[in-house]
Amino acid sequence: MTENAAPLFSIVLPTHNRPDVLHFAIRSVLAQTIRDFELLIVGDGCTDQTAEIVKGFDDARITWFDLPKAPNFGYANRNIVLRQVRGKYIAFMAHDDLWLPDHLERFIPAFERPGIELAYSQPVWVSPDGKITPTIFNLVDDALTLEMFLAKKTNRIPAACVVHRRECLDRYGYWDDSLPREGDLDMWGRIIKGGGRQNVAYLRAATCLHFRADWKKKNSILDEEIVWDRFYALAGFMPDGMKINVPVNMTEQQATWQVISVDAQAWSNNLREAIQLAFERRVAHSDALMGWMLKRWPTLTLDSIHLTEHINALPNEGISPLIEQINRLSMREVALRAELAAIKGALPWRLGSEILAIKRRLIPIGTLREKVWLKIRQWKVFDGWQ
Repeated sequence: MTENAAPLFSIVLPTHNRPDVLHFAIRSVLAQTIRDFELLIVGDGCTDQTAEIVKGFDDARITWFDLPKAPNFGYANRNIVLRQVRGKYIAFMAHDDLWLPDHLERFIPAFERPGIELAYSQPVWVSPDGKITPTIFNLVDDALTLEMFLAKKTNRIPAACVVHRRECLDRYGYWDDSLPREGDLDMWGRIIKGGGRQNVAYLRAATCLHFRADWKKKNSILDEEIVWDRFYALAGFMPDGMKINVPVNMTEQQATWQVISVDAQAWSNNLREAIQLAFERRVAHSDALMGWMLKRWPTLTLDSIHLTEHINALPNEGISPLIEQINRLSMREVALRAELAAIKGALPWRLGSEILAIKRRLIPIGTLREKVWLKIRQWKVFDGWQ
């Protein structure tokens, strides 16, 4: 990039009092294989050493904005900086996340496709103890996920995974600084809706490592993390490269960056292969569980919405024998419990459990009322009721 020429990418990095990790986020940006960018760091009322950390980088592509604290998550300050960006594409970075070295490079082919205005890469979380958790969140091929996303009911896309065209700001507006939170979900949704839902691309590869914010560490554990933790507990199940050793005196960002920076591209390639292998192993285990269930109950269907309703409608023994069977499985098959845990967390299961609880209160076990109920069932007056 020549002096004063517009860069290909404008990278917006908001930060508020995280000098302990900001250093590594900036280094991961400067290590990109695409060098044609400007990095605009938005200080949202920083009262610590953040300014000194930024000024310690001798790179003309970095611009520091030391702004007073804006309400909530500082969306108003982001808008101040966004009005000054010069790049063709706008990428977002978080002060506690890390990019893999080819993050920006991998987005270029996506925007070469006609009509694409926003693109995002596969979300990958890193837990405080260094476990890498890949997720699947496909807005392009999964209509239900897209509907839930646009309805603001679910979001698994960290802002650091997203790039969009500069023109989107003119077409669909800036960040809504009146929102107390989830401004990113609102912004991406407006872009996608404005483009008729045909303007988004999904990069099916990890390019960004997202770390749980300090204020979320105790109360914001993903369902996916709960499930993957069960697989991590199985010796030999998770492929090499899926866990970072985090010493007690380090942040998880520092520990991860130390591993990545030895050979960033090789480490990134190995991680993507490991994620693919982990998903393949998990599918194999899921098939084993579903196969076992279908052999025992051939009438079950695999509709994701109605599966738990079928399970609740099993014969009198209900779900207990299934749990007992799983408890007796070999060590290799214990991982299948994670899939059952995901099922039990679903809304149909929870509703079914509430209905069953009500039935037990109305028809206590061992009472005359239960005997009458069982007799009525034999007559099939209420065929299908349990």
